[in-house]
Amino acid sequence: MAAQVCQAEMDFSCPICYKVFTDPVLLSCSHSFCKDCLQRWWAEKLIHQCPVCKRRSSKSDPPCNLALKNLCEAFLLSQLSLEEKASAKSEALCSLHSEKLKLFCLDHQQPVCVICRDSRTHTNHRFSPIDEVAEDYKKVLMKSLKPLQEKLETFNQTKVNWDQTAEHIKEQTLHTEMQIKDEFKKLHQFLEEEEKARITALRKEEEQKSSMLKQRIVALNREIAALSDTVRATETELRAGGVSFLQNYKASVKSAQQRPLLDDPQLPPGALIDVAKHLGNLTFNIWNKMKEMVTYSPVILDPNTAESHLFVSEDLKSVRYQHRERQLPKNPERFEYYITVLGSEGFDSGTHSWDVEVNNQANWSVGVTKESVPRKGEILGGGGGWCWEIQFSNGKYKAYSPSLTDKILSVKKPLQRIRFHLDWNRGKLSFTDLDTNTNLYTFSHTFTERLFPYINTITTVPIRISAVKVTAQVEM
Repeated sequence: MAAQVCQAEMDFSCPICYKVFTDPVLLSCSHSFCKDCLQRWWAEKLIHQCPVCKRRSSKSDPPCNLALKNLCEAFLLSQLSLEEKASAKSEALCSLHSEKLKLFCLDHQQPVCVICRDSRTHTNHRFSPIDEVAEDYKKVLMKSLKPLQEKLETFNQTKVNWDQTAEHIKEQTLHTEMQIKDEFKKLHQFLEEEEKARITALRKEEEQKSSMLKQRIVALNREIAALSDTVRATETELRAGGVSFLQNYKASVKSAQQRPLLDDPQLPPGALIDVAKHLGNLTFNIWNKMKEMVTYSPVILDPNTAESHLFVSEDLKSVRYQHRERQLPKNPERFEYYITVLGSEGFDSGTHSWDVEVNNQANWSVGVTKESVPRKGEILGGGGGWCWEIQFSNGKYKAYSPSLTDKILSVKKPLQRIRFHLDWNRGKLSFTDLDTNTNLYTFSHTFTERLFPYINTITTVPIRISAVKVTAQVEM
């Protein structure tokens, strides 16, 4: 019987909260959920879909599943009836005296009847009515139940977040795969065009040199034909009889001697295909030319750290604020209080430089922060010793660090490009206005942990990490 009741309760349980349905609603895919559970689930999603089969719902306010609601109410009533019967049985009679168990022995911690109370077994014991003791013990049990309920709610919320994270991972994978294919498509196109251009150049050289050689062969053939005629005529005279030979001797000698003897024909320099020009350092030359279409960014933004109002560009080099909050996984790296995004790589030694393009349309701050900076809540006491930055706030430029609070900076004109130069080992962080080539401020501090570049902004105009031109140098 207990197994039947358990199975029935499973049949009438919401797939989200795992409790008996409350105000069940029916989706077009035939799955049902508690109305409040479904709305809370959808509040975490970008699209309204079934939590079970992921089919998209066409209605934001699904209809009530009246039949299921009536069945659940009937089930709860039957459960209540079973509990009352069980309670009646539990109120059953004392096994010793066949009297109702109305008292509770506080010393033996068990229900007793009035005859048990007066028996020698319970002499000088303390008693209370069963209802009062049950009420007190229920309060104790409720205190133990509350943390379990809170933990269950936490686990359920965590499961919702993890399900969302799983979907986000799939979306990230598909989008990243598409971007990788697009980038390789550009490279393939470049290589195909470069191959075509080099084959065309080779064929053009072949055509030019073949044409030149053909002209020389034609001229040479004319010379060979003329010279052959003279040789044959002279050889004919040599085979003639003495009288005939002597009669024509002078004319034959004159004809042979008047024929000009040209220098032996030679191929001109560069007549062959310049193989070295076409193949020499071919891959290096192609790569060197490829640099014109390739840019390098010394700082790459990490979208997994971006607060939900920030939109990081597809090339991961710029970020802007958007008023609509995105539904993103609550991963530990992501900022939830500050509108901030970090660079993907931190620095714990050496020197590093990068440029940031800013604007003056809304407040922003750019700088570096410790790897251990809290991500989920407010940092008490301002920066709390976590960051070193230049900020634009309420029309003024300021420098901020753990030892310096809001030092107003004097600038000649609105900042557009700021160069960062971090010397981690020497404990120096400098900010330079690239347009005027003047130092804005230099922080001095003994750094003890990895530092990450970051951008904090509420401007809808992108703040961008400047790309660096790639150059190649051959070393011997």
